[in-house]
Amino acid sequence: MKLNVLLKDIQKVKVFGEEDKDITGVQIDSRKIQSGHLFIAVKGTQADGHSYIGKAIELGASAVVCQEIPDVKVEGVTYIQVEDSEQCVGHIATAFYGYPTSKLKLVGVTGTNGKTTIATLLYKMFRSFGYKCGLCSTVCNYIDGEAVPTEHTTPDPITLNQLLGRMADEGCEYAFMEVSSHAVAQHRIAGLNFAGGIFTNLTRDHLDYHKTFENYRDAKKAFFDSLPKEAFAVTNVDDKNGRVMVQNTKTKVHTYSLRSMADFKAKVLEESFEGMCLDVNGKEVSVAFIGRFNVSNLLAVYSAAIALGHQPEEVLVAMSMLHPVNGRFETIRSEEGVTAIVDYAHTPDALVNVLTTINDILKGRGEVITVCGAGGNRDKGKRPLMAQEAVKHSDRVIITSDNPRFEEPQDIINDMLAGLDKEQMRKVVSVVDRKEAIRTACMMARPGDVVLVAGKGHEDYQDIKGVKHHFDDHEVIKEIFEI
Repeated sequence: MKLNVLLKDIQKVKVFGEEDKDITGVQIDSRKIQSGHLFIAVKGTQADGHSYIGKAIELGASAVVCQEIPDVKVEGVTYIQVEDSEQCVGHIATAFYGYPTSKLKLVGVTGTNGKTTIATLLYKMFRSFGYKCGLCSTVCNYIDGEAVPTEHTTPDPITLNQLLGRMADEGCEYAFMEVSSHAVAQHRIAGLNFAGGIFTNLTRDHLDYHKTFENYRDAKKAFFDSLPKEAFAVTNVDDKNGRVMVQNTKTKVHTYSLRSMADFKAKVLEESFEGMCLDVNGKEVSVAFIGRFNVSNLLAVYSAAIALGHQPEEVLVAMSMLHPVNGRFETIRSEEGVTAIVDYAHTPDALVNVLTTINDILKGRGEVITVCGAGGNRDKGKRPLMAQEAVKHSDRVIITSDNPRFEEPQDIINDMLAGLDKEQMRKVVSVVDRKEAIRTACMMARPGDVVLVAGKGHEDYQDIKGVKHHFDDHEVIKEIFEI
């Protein structure tokens, strides 16, 4: 593709060199540069791409987009100066991959909790309707039925547009995507055309990056502010931020709620550890999901499917055939009658949601034993809150390691325990080794009790000192249960 075509949506400060040249690839990682590529130098949180312009040119870059032109320019290389190169990446990438979101309907899901469940269930539902669909999620990306491994909730703009381009090329009509706050703040979704956006909820998370809750909220809101007029927005008005998210959007807004007036409403008629019977806008449906937070997730799916043009009866039939996402309130039963639940809950709010659901179903007929930890090199402020909520809603709690990353596991555990008083500590033990912590909880449990293993869900590794060691909560529980 010609360089001047790639740059047509970019505000340029200065250009040095020829713009009418062929570009064979676009990269922000200098190590991936090949002959004829365009290198975009981005000032990232970990490294400044401007330091690698020389390396990119050595490897064959024929053009460079940057905020600061190097003192020494290499002959034959075109330098394009811009005010903010990070903002340019998405626009250049979507142009290079043929504007894929003009060829399919892209729906983004944002919020603290529920993004993976909602995006994945929409993907499964629309495939059941007979459409070819794509999915971009924390657990895995899919191009119709083909799994594509993922490393981030929302990939970098080049990886993302390449993925969307493949979806469009292979005939996908819809794509469903998690939109993280980092993705909005870092312009990873710049240049994409969204057919719709869904807001789930907002609670404390990622303050290590955003610094304040207001910054975190505003990053989410910016997604809805940018939706085109012809798109739709679906928002959860049970969350106090639900209406804030859409107050400046140009698009049509649909509301959903379990508690108040809204376009789409639902309530639980019956529930057990096998599933629920729901009333959705006056129609009954049985689903294989547990918990009011999942009712909210399913209502978001129902709302979006109808906003995309499907009939209520058709959507309810499809909902009745859906199953929970891997690592989201997954139940494992022992032969002795102990129920273990694996869930990704890694924020205070998510933990409360899961534990409230367990207690609502148990109704005091068994004890709740919770195993949880907190990730290293992430928001330290939520650590004591996680411990407090676990103790408040459980009979016994085992604090353990999660993904310690580059911190010492015991230091993270100490931060969690610092939030508890002497009375609360009577319920708590700490076991650094996660496998032993899960074993301890299972050994404590008697028939009828529930063991919640929270924090990692679908993950099959522990991140320790930069190395991902295989670790799967499901496997550990099944080994202990001997099933």
